[in-house]
Amino acid sequence: MTNQQFDFGMVGLGVMGRNLLLNVADHGFKAIGFDKDPGKTTDFEKSASPGTIVKGVNTLQEMVSQLSVPRRIMILVPAGKPVDDVIESLLPLVNEGDIIIDGGNTYYTDTLRRYQYLQPKGIHFIGVGVSGGEEGARFGPSMMPGGDLVAWEHLKPILESIAAKVNGEPCVDYMGKGAAGHFVKMVHNGIEYSIMQLICEVYDILHRGAGLTNEELHRLFTKWNEGDLKSYLIEITAEIFSQKDNKTDAFLVDMILDKAGSKGTGKWTSQIAMDMGVAIPSIDMAVTMRNISSLKTERETAAELHHPQQNQAFNTFFRDDSLVENCRKGLYTAIILSYVQGMAMLHTASKDLDMEIPLDNAVKVWRGGCIIRSTLLESFYNAYQKNPETPNLLLDSSISELVKNNIGSLRQIAAASALAGVPAGALMNALAYYDAYTTARLPLNLLQAQRDFFGAHTYERIDQEGKFHTQWGKA
Repeated sequence: MTNQQFDFGMVGLGVMGRNLLLNVADHGFKAIGFDKDPGKTTDFEKSASPGTIVKGVNTLQEMVSQLSVPRRIMILVPAGKPVDDVIESLLPLVNEGDIIIDGGNTYYTDTLRRYQYLQPKGIHFIGVGVSGGEEGARFGPSMMPGGDLVAWEHLKPILESIAAKVNGEPCVDYMGKGAAGHFVKMVHNGIEYSIMQLICEVYDILHRGAGLTNEELHRLFTKWNEGDLKSYLIEITAEIFSQKDNKTDAFLVDMILDKAGSKGTGKWTSQIAMDMGVAIPSIDMAVTMRNISSLKTERETAAELHHPQQNQAFNTFFRDDSLVENCRKGLYTAIILSYVQGMAMLHTASKDLDMEIPLDNAVKVWRGGCIIRSTLLESFYNAYQKNPETPNLLLDSSISELVKNNIGSLRQIAAASALAGVPAGALMNALAYYDAYTTARLPLNLLQAQRDFFGAHTYERIDQEGKFHTQWGKA
């Protein structure tokens, strides 16, 4: 093979890198991948579809020397220092005008730093959020590129061809300036955390509370996935309930330890939202519940000490025939509110962090290929088509109707969970967010009085402009 004949290079042939590069090759582009592990490069070549042109190499120089100009090189290695190390290794090998792409789950300020570092060197750097897991990478992911417009234009034909398609539209588009691509992907993951936690809480109500078996839950979630809850996460949840354990006679879900792992993107979403002054309580609680789940030994000790009477309470509060329907409508509503919170965060980031995120593009690319794909996204897309500057989707009349028509069910299951001692924090926080956002006058006037009393922090009045301070407790 002669030099400079490959269209796209990949650094890192782990599952995601290999699958994404095979996807590139399947769409008629010549693909070359680097990995230090000869086994991975061999597996990559063996996995290629017949008739495609792929090559695996074990030195960066081999890969770079065989790429056409401008070179398009994607990095898919663990986030953090490994990405910086790869960039430093590439710099002596690339030229002005070449494009380096970070396709990992990178903290957005790292993306900004790398962009500012490489720009004076004439290297186009772009952060691309990739969602869909290993199957999505292989057969059509959702992708969120942001930053360098020149890089986007060069990458557009390749990324559009390999992306998932919905109604013929590729699930990839420009997400905005700077680190917008990785920021949008981070918020996507935060929404994902929230929806997964909401599903787990409804599962707890129905299974441990109401006594539905795994077989019944499989049938129920399969049915739900045929209606307005149709989404990837509901679909895979239905499948999970039918999976038998190959080591015992039990269902596999019952044999899995209740300690949840995470890679940090949900935590980032919560931390940054706090810094930005944006309320995303459903996402915050989803992160918190994963943290509490890790305290398995402490939880078992606490259960022995406190003797929660959950089973007895379940019989009282969860025997209503309307429970299943309330769970469906309540889950639907809480999921909408998860998206609402995430999109409000993107709206604020677009302005405050100067990212200029086209919100319609974000929900458009999430409609297929990604973990949070859902039929709901079509409604959100239509809302942003009507008003691209909507600061919160609850201000859109059509989305408001969806929530108002179902909020009573969320109220029912949140209340029943509280009375029965079921830990349903994400459901409760979704409801609290809705109630707070739609309340014209909150009791925070008292809080402002307290702050002024002990700290002279001042307050505003409802009848006059300006800031005021009172010597409290004195005539």
